[in-house]
Amino acid sequence: MLGKRRALGKELKDISIGDSYSETKKMGDRDLLLYLGLSNDANPLYLQHDYASLTDYKKPIVPSVMLFGMISSIVSMHLPGPGSHITQHEMTFPNPVYHNMNVQFLIKVIAIDHHNQRVAMSVSGTDQEGNEVVKGKLYVCPVCKPNTLTAQSLENFF
Repeated sequence: MLGKRRALGKELKDISIGDSYSETKKMGDRDLLLYLGLSNDANPLYLQHDYASLTDYKKPIVPSVMLFGMISSIVSMHLPGPGSHITQHEMTFPNPVYHNMNVQFLIKVIAIDHHNQRVAMSVSGTDQEGNEVVKGKLYVCPVCKPNTLTAQSLENFF
């Protein structure tokens, strides 16, 4: 991906209240181990069955920050898409997510602030059993496409 040009996502003018995107992601062991390795997180609640079995969770869970990372990926890849940036978030994680569960994420535009060039989005996530596992709100700066001679000339080189 480095060095490769990507099409940009939606600009503020192309976003409407009610726009939404939904995606189901599996919380696979491979992804979990990659995340934990990158973050250097060795919390036994995420990895050790013997420890987790002694907690209220009864088995290892997926870190909530990993769930947020998946939400961030949906924002930066789909709605508004590449070039956008989350500036603020408010999240709760009412129920745990266990290894190898599927989670369906839904983000939806609920307000547009033209003056500050940002959108508010609701976020929800449910596991395969219908339990709510994430709920919240994001504020996102959508794509700002530069409209300068320099930016236009760079189009010829990618």
